[in-house]
Amino acid sequence: MSSILLIEDNESLQKYIREYLNTYGFEVHILTDYDTLYETINAVPPRLILLDVTLPKFDGFYYLKMIRKQYSIPVIIISARSEEGDQIRGMELGADDYVTKPFSVGVLLAKINAVLRRADAFVNCYSIDDLTLCCDTMIVKYKDKSMELSKNEYKILHALIKDSGQIVSREQLLEELWDDVSFVDDNTLTVNITRVKKKLLDLGLESCISTKRGVGYVFDTAVLQNDQQ
Repeated sequence: MSSILLIEDNESLQKYIREYLNTYGFEVHILTDYDTLYETINAVPPRLILLDVTLPKFDGFYYLKMIRKQYSIPVIIISARSEEGDQIRGMELGADDYVTKPFSVGVLLAKINAVLRRADAFVNCYSIDDLTLCCDTMIVKYKDKSMELSKNEYKILHALIKDSGQIVSREQLLEELWDDVSFVDDNTLTVNITRVKKKLLDLGLESCISTKRGVGYVFDTAVLQNDQQ
């Protein structure tokens, strides 16, 4: 049975979500002590986290930052905040999806299954010559150097390496970051691409990712091969 950690302070909603997801084979654990987030995650551990934004003491974005410091567990935000800015902020902090209240629990279930399918599609690591992307730890390694990636940086590099040598469109990359891209500021992707390029450069790899203006990006494996010569 797949475990889900629910971080939500509304007891009625807790019960509603738990009973519905239990019917579909999920075991729902509820975070009762917000000071024991890491301990609870380690004790469960969950395949996915449902995270409310409006919480006692600190908001959900604070807890999302805490989660992303140590874990790559998929996170879906559930929130009454429907403003575009909040949804973009959630994505930039590493959430995998965002559901606004009130919502159909059937829609929530569909989003959970979609996020888990994407997560299950990732293999443990991808290697091309001396470059390795570790999916469990979100670390990219090249020769004797390594760099930690944010969740979004990891998703972008994973998509580019997986289809190396081919053009990956901006739309494809945005969909990797977020299911519903209609509200996403296109500049968000550009910023994350720039960060990925900077981290590769810090590893000693220059020009691995080339821009096809107006179309997308290509991960060029020839750069790796030339570096070995």
